Amino acid sequence: MSEVVTIGDYLLQGLLRVGIRHVFGVPGDYILRFYQQLDASPLELVGTTREDTAAFAADGYARCRGAGALAVTYGVGALSVVNAIAGAHAESSPVVVISGAPGVVEQQKDPLIHHRFGPFNFQREIFERITCATAVLDDPMIAFRQIDRTLAAALHYCQPVYIELPRDRVDTPGYPMPATDSPEQTSGDAGSLREAVEEAVTLLEAAQSPVLIAGVELHRRGLQPILMRLVERAQLPVAATLTGKSVIGERHPLYLGVYEGAMGAEATRQAVEQADLQLILGMTMNDIDLGIFSARLDPQRMIRASQDEVVIRHHRYPGVALGDFAAGLAERLAPRPPARLANRGDRPLPDFPRAGAAMTVARLIARLNDFLTPDTTVVSDTGDCLFAALDLRVHDSAAFLASAYYTTMGYAMPAALGAKVARPETRVLVLVGDGAFQMTGTELSTIARLKQDTIIIVFNNRGYSTERYILDGPFNDIAAWAFHRLGEVFGPLHGYDAGTEDEFESALMGAASDRSRPSLINVHLAPDDPSPAMRRLGEHLRARVVREPH
Repeated sequence: MSEVVTIGDYLLQGLLRVGIRHVFGVPGDYILRFYQQLDASPLELVGTTREDTAAFAADGYARCRGAGALAVTYGVGALSVVNAIAGAHAESSPVVVISGAPGVVEQQKDPLIHHRFGPFNFQREIFERITCATAVLDDPMIAFRQIDRTLAAALHYCQPVYIELPRDRVDTPGYPMPATDSPEQTSGDAGSLREAVEEAVTLLEAAQSPVLIAGVELHRRGLQPILMRLVERAQLPVAATLTGKSVIGERHPLYLGVYEGAMGAEATRQAVEQADLQLILGMTMNDIDLGIFSARLDPQRMIRASQDEVVIRHHRYPGVALGDFAAGLAERLAPRPPARLANRGDRPLPDFPRAGAAMTVARLIARLNDFLTPDTTVVSDTGDCLFAALDLRVHDSAAFLASAYYTTMGYAMPAALGAKVARPETRVLVLVGDGAFQMTGTELSTIARLKQDTIIIVFNNRGYSTERYILDGPFNDIAAWAFHRLGEVFGPLHGYDAGTEDEFESALMGAASDRSRPSLINVHLAPDDPSPAMRRLGEHLRARVVREPH
C-alpha cells in the first residue's frame, strides 16, 4: 500500500527538490496549519517582522541559492508582499510565494470572513501580473501536477511564482499523475544555435579589440562558470552591467569595471565604447544599465545574446538559449595569448584614517574596498550607497546583491538576512541609507535574534539623497534616528557612531573582530556629498523632472 501524501507535504517536498531549505514569513490563521507541517519538515521557518521583508529576504536567498520561498496568510499578508514580488519579477529572481487562503468550503458558502477584499479570485489575479505562473491548490486531483508545473516554471524562467493553499486542503491527500514535459525540458533550435555560434566566432576572431559586457541573466541562470571559461579562453576584457555587478569576480585581471554609459567610470566607458566588437551576454536593456540611455553601443559592432535570442548586427537567431550560445563560443573560439590591460586596481589609502577628518562617501568606499575579503557578500540598498558601490570590487562572483533595476528602497536589510541564511559561511556587509533603513530596518532585530555577524553601514546624510539631487525640497528630509543605539531595542547588537575617519576606522575594526552578533556603524555624511555617479545621475534626471516654465 503506497504512502498517503497530502497536498501540504507534497508542496514541502517540492521546495526541497528545487534546493530551498528555508522559508521566510509571518504567521496568520490561514497559513498556520501549513506552518505546523513546515515545522515538522526538514525545512526551517525564518520568522520576520513584516510580510514584505519576508519577500525581500526570500529574494536575497534566491539570488544566493537559485530559489527562495515565503509563506504568508491571505489578504493582509499576501498583498503586503506585492511590491517586493514585483521587484523579484523585474530582476528575474525565482521566489515562491505561498499564500494560505480561506478553505474551499468557506469560500463556497461565501461568508463574510476576515481578510477578504472582494471575490476570492482577486488575489490570484493580482499575482498573475507579477509572476510567471500561479496555482490555486483547491482540487486534489491536479494539485500535485500544479505544484510541479509552478516550481519548474520558477526555475526555467527565473521569475517568481504564486501558490495559493486553502487551509482545508493542507491535509487533503493528492493524486500522483504521470510526469509531463516541463519548461526545463524544452530544447532550443539547434540550427539557429549552430549558425549563431559560427557567425559570432568569425567576427570575434577577426576583431582586434573585442570586449564582453556581462549582464544579470548570467547570474540568475548560474552561468558564471561558462562565462569564466569564455573570458579566459578568448582573453576577453569584461565589463559588468550595474544589475549584473559581481557576475564575475571583480578582482579578476580581465575585469574592466561596471559599464553604465556616462554614469560609470570614464576608463570603463572608453574601453567598452571604443572596442571594435562588443559581445553582450545576458544584458537587460533598461535605463539603469544603459546609464539613463547615455550608453553608446553601435549595433553594427554588436553581438547580443539574451535568454531566447541572439542578435548579431542585424541578423536574428530566435530560439537560442543564452547558456548554449555562451558554451558554444567557449568551445569554438581559438585560445588567445594573455591580454594585458592597463592597471585598473583600487587606489590604496595609505593616509586612512586622518584624525578628525570628516567622513566622505568617496573615502568610505575606498576604505571598504581595502576591507573586503573573499568571503564577503555585499548587499546594497538603492540610493547613493548603490551608486557609490560602483567603485567597490568584490572578490567572488555573485557576491553583490541589490535592487539595481527596480530600485525599491528598503531592499538591503531583509535581503541581507536572506543572503546570510543562504550562505552562513560568508560575512555580509550591508550598505544602506538612513531613509531606506527607516523603511525595513526592523529586520535588524531578526538578524540580531539569529546572532548573524552582519556588518551594517548606514549612510546617514539626513534624508533622501537621490531625490535631493533630482529636485530638492523639505519633502526629502526625514527624522533623525540614533541608529547606533538600536541595540537597546533590538539587541544583541553592537552599535557605533562615526563622524570622523578615525572614529569609523575604530568602529570598522571593532565590527570585524566581533563574530558573535551584528554590528551597525552610523556614519555621518554631509547632505551635499554625493558619489560621482550620483552627481552625474542627478544631472540627467533633473532635466527630465524639472521643466522650465513656458
